[in-house]
This record gives sequence, structure tokens and C-alpha cells, in this order.
Amino acid sequence: MASPFQLAHLEDAAARARAGDGYAARVLASDLLSVGVYVLAAGAEDTQTPHREDEVYYVVRGRSMFRAGAEAAAVGPGSLLFVTAGVDHRFFDVEEELVIVVFWAPPEKSVS
Repeated sequence: MASPFQLAHLEDAAARARAGDGYAARVLASDLLSVGVYVLAAGAEDTQTPHREDEVYYVVRGRSMFRAGAEAAAVGPGSLLFVTAGVDHRFFDVEEELVIVVFWAPPEKSVS
């Protein structure tokens, strides 16, 4: 069981994401939800594949396009996006470095 209170700092998680593969997994987590931070550099390709979990993305910084299934939209600071489990989706045409908080339900599986 996860602690009833957890604290994370966005800039620390973003630095961890930049130092790795662009994603800091399970920055916060419980039995029902997990939160990660995803960073994509300007011009980067988002190569993610569909997930088994529902996701909510919150764009903190940056600008790009986002596609989920057949729909596409411009996103930027303050954009909130919901993607149903199993739907193909990705960020593209990344104009400025994206810093995105990702909420997973149920929690994403541990990343080794």
C-alpha cells in the first residue's frame, strides 16, 4: 500500500526524464493511480504505443500537435488530454520542448 501522502517536484522529475529515455515513471503512485512526467525535446519523435491503462495528459510547457485515433489537435501549456486504454496516440510536430504530467488509471505497470 502506498503512503497516504506523497510529494514530488516537477523540475526534479523532468530532469530525471531528460537524463533517461524522456519518461520518469511512477513519480507518484497508489493502488489506483500513478503519475509520471514525460519530456519531448523540440523536433523529437514520440514513439509510444497504445497502453492498457486510461491516461490523462497535462501539458505544463511546450507546444505540439497531438493525435489520438483519427483526431488531432494543437496542444500547449494548460491543455488537458484524455486517452482511452488501447487507443493509438502520440505527440507530433513538437515545436517547443514538451513537459507533460501523465496520470494513469489503473497505475502503469512497473518500468524496469
